[in-house]
Amino acid sequence: MRLTFPDNIWQVPSMKAALLPDRGVVKVAGGDAAKFLDGLVTADLDKVTAGNARYAGLLTPQGKIIADFIVVKAAEDNHYFLDCPRALAPTLVQRLNFYKLRAKVIVEDLSETLAVMAVWDGAGTRGPGLCYADPRLGALGLRCMLSTHIAGKTAAAEVGAALADAADYEAHRIALGVPRGGSDFIYNDAFPHEADMDQLGGVDFEKGCFVGQEVVSRMEHRGTARTRVVPVAFDGPPPEAGVSVTAGDSTLGMMGSGSGVIGRGLATLRLDRVADAMASATPMIAGGITIRPVKPGWARFQWPGEAKAAE
Repeated sequence: MRLTFPDNIWQVPSMKAALLPDRGVVKVAGGDAAKFLDGLVTADLDKVTAGNARYAGLLTPQGKIIADFIVVKAAEDNHYFLDCPRALAPTLVQRLNFYKLRAKVIVEDLSETLAVMAVWDGAGTRGPGLCYADPRLGALGLRCMLSTHIAGKTAAAEVGAALADAADYEAHRIALGVPRGGSDFIYNDAFPHEADMDQLGGVDFEKGCFVGQEVVSRMEHRGTARTRVVPVAFDGPPPEAGVSVTAGDSTLGMMGSGSGVIGRGLATLRLDRVADAMASATPMIAGGITIRPVKPGWARFQWPGEAKAAE
C-alpha cells in the first residue's frame, strides 16, 4: 500500500514569532478609562476598538515623548492595555496616576504576568491571548499579549509560526526603518515628529486636546521638524549606537540601532545638513563607517534632495 502526503507536510512555517522581553503591559480600566486616556495621549480613543489598536504617546507639556505605546482594547468594556517599553512601565503608571485625580480608573503594571509576542512574515490574524495588528505599519505584522506562563514554542505554534529570537524581530523592525525608543530616540528629549510618530499613525491631529498638543500641532502646521530618525545603509558591521554622524566638519546627528546582518540601521539626523552633504557629495561617517540615508516607503515628509511636494 502506497502512502501519500500533502506536498507541504515537511515545510517549516515561513511566518515567524518571537517573545519581546523589552515590552511591558500597563492596564487602564474603569468607567472613565476611555475619557481619561483620550484627554492625555496622542491617539483618538474613539478609534480604538476591540479589533483596532492605535499607536500613541504620552508627552510632557512641552511636547517631548515620555513614553510611546500601542493602545489595545479588550472585549470587555472600559479595559485598555498599553503595549509599552517594559523599562518605562512603572514611569507610565506613575504619570497616569498623577493625572487621575477623581477619574474612575485603575492603572496597573501587568508586565510580570503578561508578555508581548510579535508575529511577522505571514498573514496571521489570530493567536493566543489578546492579538492585534501592529498599527504603525502593516509589514510589522501581528502582536499578542499572553500569559508569561505560556511557552514561546506553544504560543508560536498556535499562530502557525516558527519560534524566532527577539533579535530576529529587531532586524525586521530595522529593515522597515521603524524607530524604537531608547535605541533610536531618547525619551523626554525627542518630539513625536523627530521619532516619526506623525508618519506612523502615532499622532491624531484631528482629535481634541492632549498633553503637549499645542507644541506638536505647531510643528505639524509649520513644518518645522528638521530632525528625524531615518534608515541608513552601510557595508559590514553596524556603527556603534550613540556615535556622532558627521559630514566633513558638520555634525549631522547620532547613530541608533543597527544590524550587520542586513546592513541597515537608523540614525537621528538633521535633514537640512543631510541635504547639504548630498549636494556636495560629502561622505556621511559614523564611527569611521560610511552610511547612506535610505528613504523608507512610509515616509511622507520631504526627503533631502527631493523637491517639496505641491500642496
